[in-house]
Parts: sequence; C-alpha cells; structure tokens
Amino acid sequence: MKNSKINLIILIILAVAMYPFGNVIDDYYPAQGPTEITSLSLGDTVVSGTLVVDESKIRKVPLLYPPEYLLDYVNDMKFSDFIDALLTGTVKTPIGRITSNSISKNGTAQGFNGPGILAVTENKLTVSPPGIFVYGYKTPYTYGIKTNGGLEIKEGKKTIKTVPYDQINNDTVPHNYVTVTNIKKWFNNNGVGESIALDYGLAKFNDGRNFVAPSNIKTFFGEDVVNYMEEYASGLPVLVYMGSVTEKVIGSNGDSLGSFPQYNDAIREQNSREFVEAWNGTIIPPHTTSSGKETVGFGRSPDPHAPGGWASHGVCPAARAMRGAVSQAGFGLPTGLTWGEYAVMFGFNPATDVRVTNTKDYPVKIVMWTSGSGPGMSIHAKVIGYIPQ
Repeated sequence: MKNSKINLIILIILAVAMYPFGNVIDDYYPAQGPTEITSLSLGDTVVSGTLVVDESKIRKVPLLYPPEYLLDYVNDMKFSDFIDALLTGTVKTPIGRITSNSISKNGTAQGFNGPGILAVTENKLTVSPPGIFVYGYKTPYTYGIKTNGGLEIKEGKKTIKTVPYDQINNDTVPHNYVTVTNIKKWFNNNGVGESIALDYGLAKFNDGRNFVAPSNIKTFFGEDVVNYMEEYASGLPVLVYMGSVTEKVIGSNGDSLGSFPQYNDAIREQNSREFVEAWNGTIIPPHTTSSGKETVGFGRSPDPHAPGGWASHGVCPAARAMRGAVSQAGFGLPTGLTWGEYAVMFGFNPATDVRVTNTKDYPVKIVMWTSGSGPGMSIHAKVIGYIPQ
C-alpha cells in the first residue's frame, strides 16, 4: 500500500513537470466544444440521473496536452483512466472541464428538480432547471395511413410498420386516443392515402425546449400529464410542470338547473352534469386558451326554435356558472357563450367549441361540481389561480 502511494505521487509529479510542454502543443489540439460530446441534442428534456455525455465522443490527445488533465483524473478518483493515459500516451478531456455543476463527473445530470433542458452556458455543457411553469401543446405524432390492405404506422416522417386490416388490435396499433373499434370504422369509411392521428406528443413549449415524443411524456412529466392529454383535444395547451405556488380562488359562481319539462328535464340534468364533467379540472397556462374535455357527449332535446329542430338543453345553467366564475376572475366572455340566459350559442359544442382565455401571468384551474338532483340541482364553479410564491 505504501509503495502504491509513492508511485502515485511520482506520477503526479511527472504530470506537473510536463505542464510546460503541454502549453507548447496546446495550439495544435484545440479543446473539444461542449456540443461535440453530448448523448442528446441541445434543447432536449433532461431529468436528474439522465446520461447527457457520450464518453465515446471524447477524443484522446497526446499525454502532454495538457498535463493537468491527469491531475483531474486523480482528483476525481478515476485512477484507471489515469493509468491508461500513462500507458497509452494519450488522455481524454475530463468531463468536468467541459460541463457545469449540473452534470456529474460521470456525465449524468444532477442537482436540480423537475424537467431540465440540455443547454450550453459559457461554453460548457449544462442542464438548465425548469422555470416556475412549463407547458407545451398537444400535437399529433403517430399517424395511421390507409393502404390497400392495411394501416401504415408512421411516427413523424418515419414509417414504423404496416399492419394488415385483420391484425389491427390493441397489440399492433396505438389505442390510448382512438379505440380499435373506431380505427376500423375510420378505415372502412375512408380512402387509400387518408390518415388518422393515433398518438400525440408535446410541442411549442413556452421555454423553447424540443418536441417530446409520446414515449417520453410519462418519464419526463408524470402519468397525470398523460391522463390529461387523453381527455383534451389536439392543439390545446398542457401544463407539464409547476414549481412552488400558492393556490387562491380568484373567481366563483353558481346557478341552478330549474325545470323546463318541454325539453325533458332528465336529459337537461344529464347535459348539465356532462358540462361540469367537461370543464372540471381544466388547467389553462398563462396567456393561453383552452376548451373542455373532448371525451364527453350531450343528449339532444327537440326544440322547434333551434337550428335543425333540436338542442342540448341543460348546458346553459352550467355554462352560466362557469361564465360567472371566469368573469369574476377577470377573464373576458368565453368564445361560444353569450351574456344572456341562453348562455351557449347554437352550433357550439359546449365542451370543445367553448373556449376560455387565461389573461393572467400564472396558470388557472377551473373546478366545477353539482349538488342535489332534479330541477333543484345546483351547479358550482370556481377558478383557482396558481400564484408563484
């Protein structure tokens, strides 16, 4: 053990002695840039523990360039790399020389919470921690394209596989957003070359990070984000991360169902509950617009005064409750609503066509619920603001 320590000291002394020679040849071997050693692309989402440096991309240079690299290996306790350098006469740039504190000496991301972003800061590879709010937009990524005998599956511009029609099932096609039954129904009603969106990623992030593919959403942002995306339409904003905030009710209102037997009170009650289901839990990031869930449906009642002779009566009391809450929060009149008693405009789906714009600098969540039943049922709505601490 004693001899090993003596030998190590001698090696360190040799490294220091070679320092002047390293300076002489420095101009011949310019240092690698941080973008040359990444295992990912700049702008990619990174969580703690992600390997962000590809050591195979770090080139070796003559041992004399520069000798302090050997000292780094000793300080980092990478003695095998130290010995290898002496035996081969070449040395790799220590990871710590071209990365920041957010990346370990082994090239993994560390020292931050939430979904970070791989970046370059002051000519060093780093991981920028997320801001207080991170959101992107639900965007189609995986498509099914009808062929003569089956379904061609494409991710982005790349064809993954072709599935014969009689083999379309839960094991062969993505089905989180479109059921196999509906895929086959679509197939039978459309021509060759037509496409259907099967899976979705996240794009156009507020902090500029790269597109996140469907397979990575749960890993980076959690299962709740995946569940949220499954209920809301393509193109809507999705809040994926939120730092330390204070919750505050910034708007609230209520209304009651009432009785209009000519429009079938049972259908009206169900439609009111569906409106509540469509909007309850909707999160709208700052300065964005969203509609409710697309996974609800509304019953129809005959109405000679409505276009087509029918309407989804019962949604108006619930719409009035929400309208009052968002108005008290300081937002404008939602698209698809009026200020009158008949709050939902004809021709607008109460869930997907009605849209609320958040004019605040922080996200808000719409919360709705009912109490009681029948004509006396009450509908309640409030808007919760997530205010940074």
